[in-house]
Amino acid sequence: MLEPRKISEDVSLRILRPSDAAALAAAYVRNRDHLAPWEPVRPEEYYTEDWQSADIVGRLATHEIGTGHPFGLFAGGSLVGRFNLAGIVRGPFQNAALGYWVDGQYAGRGLASAAVRALVDMARDELGLHRIEAGTLLHNVGSQRVLLKSGFVQFGMAPQYLQIAGSWQDHNLFQILLHG
Repeated sequence: MLEPRKISEDVSLRILRPSDAAALAAAYVRNRDHLAPWEPVRPEEYYTEDWQSADIVGRLATHEIGTGHPFGLFAGGSLVGRFNLAGIVRGPFQNAALGYWVDGQYAGRGLASAAVRALVDMARDELGLHRIEAGTLLHNVGSQRVLLKSGFVQFGMAPQYLQIAGSWQDHNLFQILLHG
């Protein structure tokens, strides 16, 4: 079981719970404009408690079988970010993909970097993973800084990697090797 991690005096990272659905929906509504350039186009239902509840339940199913871990970032009891270790592959690969965002009101305070470092430690020490990968839009300098500060290195660029903000966009690819 992945235990909650204290990021700073009043900020912690923990596995999302079904009871977090309303707070997560509110965070997405609050950050809709802030996140729009970095995420896929979302249907209106995405911003509802029902959608987020179903999503959390689905992600908790991956948590139970060890192929994904959905985290919430909480400041003073409020949900202010989301971090996911997803697509975990075992066997000879021992790999996960990292995705994350932080509430626009909390951006630039080092919380994303601290949370990513905590997830790197968890992935290495508790999950026994060998590698974590992450992709950023070419112009997402803030996210690239977070990854580089956390020990990731850029290893490539993927043309038209994901459909973000309504168009297929190139992504810089980053990785961190956790063992040997």
